[in-house]
Amino acid sequence: MLKFLLRPSDDIDPEMYSPGKVKNILIVRQHNQLGDMLCSVPLFAAVRKKYPEAHITLVASPINYEILFSDINPYIDKVITYRKAPLKNLIDFYKELRDHNYQIGIVPSTVSLSRTSHLINFFSGAKVRVGVKSIDGKKNEMEYLLNVKSDFEWDKNKLHQSERNLDVGRQIGCFISEKEKNEVLIHLSEDEKKFANEYMESNFPDKNKLIFGFHPGAGKIPNRWDKEKFIELIKLLNTKFNCYFMITSGSIDGEISEYVKSGLNKSGITCAILDNTPIRKIGAVIRKLSLYITNDTGTLHVAGGVDANVISLFGPTHGYEWAPSGKNKFFIQSPTKDINDITVESVFNKADEFLKSEYFVKETEGTC
Repeated sequence: MLKFLLRPSDDIDPEMYSPGKVKNILIVRQHNQLGDMLCSVPLFAAVRKKYPEAHITLVASPINYEILFSDINPYIDKVITYRKAPLKNLIDFYKELRDHNYQIGIVPSTVSLSRTSHLINFFSGAKVRVGVKSIDGKKNEMEYLLNVKSDFEWDKNKLHQSERNLDVGRQIGCFISEKEKNEVLIHLSEDEKKFANEYMESNFPDKNKLIFGFHPGAGKIPNRWDKEKFIELIKLLNTKFNCYFMITSGSIDGEISEYVKSGLNKSGITCAILDNTPIRKIGAVIRKLSLYITNDTGTLHVAGGVDANVISLFGPTHGYEWAPSGKNKFFIQSPTKDINDITVESVFNKADEFLKSEYFVKETEGTC
């Protein structure tokens, strides 16, 4: 019905989104997935760069925003969490949204074309509404609520999620350089760094040993490499490097993590488990590992955000789209869509190759 009540949007004069005219900006990223949120941060940086004096509000899920938005975050001024139940929460949400006079509203639809996100953006009252018209031929059914929009061919061009987010902002002239994009990281607090230092000293006292971390769980079952393969991989690494091992474990990963730990104990290999810990503190620990090997799940994106050394494993999802990038970050894509078609040997060889690399040797000089 809304579609028929609205007149087609006229072309927007670029002067309407010039920095001198914009005081308030809304970005709607209200889904639960942590990876989606982390891949949006370069967009936030680009918006802040063009509009350094604007007040920027983010609509986010109550689950996923705390990883990014502490008191030191330089891009976002305010976070409004989207809660649709009970009804009072929804009413309060829209009342708070309408308290701001938004000149720009942005919906970075790079994963799903959300009806809810577009309605939030529209009812915010933003005059310039930026988003996606279609993705690789798939029409956005809510594009009539946008007045700055484009057809994108992201899958065809095999673009990373961070680039897809940036593409949305580029429509209104929000750009950052490759160097600036690489500098967009999770900024850890002194308390988080202290936690990591104490954890490492307590669990891994020999500073001459390498420390490997693993995440054998994942929210989506097709993204889980077989737990027996993790056990076999760790045994190979132990034989080659005589190192320390650690598993990160989320609230849904306990059974898998304990299975891997128990399997290693039977072979006389000790493995610490880091669980029931705030995600930012987990990130601080991951940053200090020699190497982190993980499935495609939330902690992968945290590892990328703290610039850890990472090998990530991909089955049905695309590594070119989701894996963090950098000289110390690698992904292994299944030759099929089955993650278990990734061999233990291929992961071991990639780890061995990285630990022999000039980058790793230079990075660790003088640290042992």
